[in-house]
Amino acid sequence: MTKDIVVLGAGMVGVCTALALLQRGHAVVLVDRREPGRETSYGNAGIIQREAVQPYAFPREWAAVLRVVARQGNDVHYHPGALASLLPPLARYWRESAPDRYAGTIAAYSALIRHCLTEHERLIALAGAEDLVRKSGWLQGYRSAAAFDDAARAATEVGQQHGLDYRILDRAGITATDPAWCGPLAGAIHWRDPWTIADPGELVSRYATLYSQAGGIVRRGDAMTLRQAGSGWTVTTDEGPVNAAHAVVTLGPWASALIRPLGYRFPLFVKRGYHRHYAVESMPSLPLLDVENGFLLAPMKRGLRLTTGAEFAHHDAAPTPVQLRNAERHARELVRMGAPVEDTPWLGARPCVADMRPIVGQAPRHPGLWFNFGHGHQGFTLGPVTARLLAELMDGEQPWVDASPYDPVRFG
Repeated sequence: MTKDIVVLGAGMVGVCTALALLQRGHAVVLVDRREPGRETSYGNAGIIQREAVQPYAFPREWAAVLRVVARQGNDVHYHPGALASLLPPLARYWRESAPDRYAGTIAAYSALIRHCLTEHERLIALAGAEDLVRKSGWLQGYRSAAAFDDAARAATEVGQQHGLDYRILDRAGITATDPAWCGPLAGAIHWRDPWTIADPGELVSRYATLYSQAGGIVRRGDAMTLRQAGSGWTVTTDEGPVNAAHAVVTLGPWASALIRPLGYRFPLFVKRGYHRHYAVESMPSLPLLDVENGFLLAPMKRGLRLTTGAEFAHHDAAPTPVQLRNAERHARELVRMGAPVEDTPWLGARPCVADMRPIVGQAPRHPGLWFNFGHGHQGFTLGPVTARLLAELMDGEQPWVDASPYDPVRFG
């Protein structure tokens, strides 16, 4: 049976969700305040991370926690004024990162991650986006020999357990693999399964074009105007109200603002992040994560993209790009970087859930309302995967992966 569906949010998750539902024969309207792929999906490192079977856990060692509190290191920054509101979800994040709970999360997370390449591959072919894709993986780099040795042991364990393709590279191996990287690197893990994208926002835009060409409708509008209307839902757009029997919330870091007035108190929070592009003398072929200094460098169409770690702050707080400034100094030790391309850095937010699992499924107390958000660092990677899962749930089918770990009912 055909359903009338409005999808709210046109990032990677929202566009893929709208496309998956349209391909199943439903009448779909995709609503966002901006063009598809211009917010969170635009600003990431552009890696489809097949190796990311373990989501980012809260550190369990008190030395690591105290280092963050003291602002020692560049991987995490925080606004003190935001801590009061962030403490409840962060406390649960810490609890869910305990080894026994985290093991279950890895099992649930890897069940989604293992399908990311095949689901993207299908859409990339349909969208004619092969020109954006490089299938050579990325480098996880270390400056100290001790940190590298620990990482090599961990990568070997994870790689063998999950059937991942990886190589352990010493300094000479890094140079042989990608000569553009120089400087004080002791070694790196070369994760070879992932695909890298030369323009993440453009890939979302190509998927959106595929959706439109197949008959999908895109409207500019404010998702926060969503209201129940009889047995369905209505949202205001620039071309008038859109009414539908079903509404799907794919708003990423803005989801909480919409669902809290409806009574949903999920343990959501955001990790903000920055990026900036730079001219380079010689463009690397592979992205490189400088683990100990908390930044990643990724070759993009616009230049070499420098992305930062996590900033804990109110979503709408003024930018404080201290991590970016510190990262730029360290990045110049690894590659010959020129001037920045943009006048000001880009700032975005990652939508996180305290138990590190996306929220995918039907809203417990509102018929016709569906959720697909909370992907943390991996919305770009998992967009087509959870889109397929949600579409199967909406059609009442047996889902291709066990949907219970992501069901909204887990929060009561």
